[in-house]
Amino acid sequence: MNDPISDMLTRIRNANLALLPVVEVPHSRMKESIANLLKDEGYIADFSVEGKLPRNLKLRLKYQGKKSIIEGLRRVSSPGLRRYVGATEIPRVRGGLGVALLSTSEGLMTGNQARKKNLGGELLCYIW
Repeated sequence: MNDPISDMLTRIRNANLALLPVVEVPHSRMKESIANLLKDEGYIADFSVEGKLPRNLKLRLKYQGKKSIIEGLRRVSSPGLRRYVGATEIPRVRGGLGVALLSTSEGLMTGNQARKKNLGGELLCYIW
């Protein structure tokens, strides 16, 4: 697998379209940090790390009736073309209704957190 973060986002997107309550992805610390941010922002209900080696990350998705809380996911930076932004260049997703996830020198954080700390970094993905 060349791009594990893109694989995680695709699995979440497919599970949302199929209205599945739970989706499992292979575990990594980066994916766990992304899941933690998604939970903090209210896009997923909960997540847990399960199993011995190899471990899996189990994400419980949130729905409002038959509609998913996550309307869309988009990978921005890829292994073939990294996209870095400065603190003043962090985009607002859907006019502030979405979230941009960044990998900064102080760890993974949302675009708003990075703007407040005046940090730039690699722009991983958009979620709205």
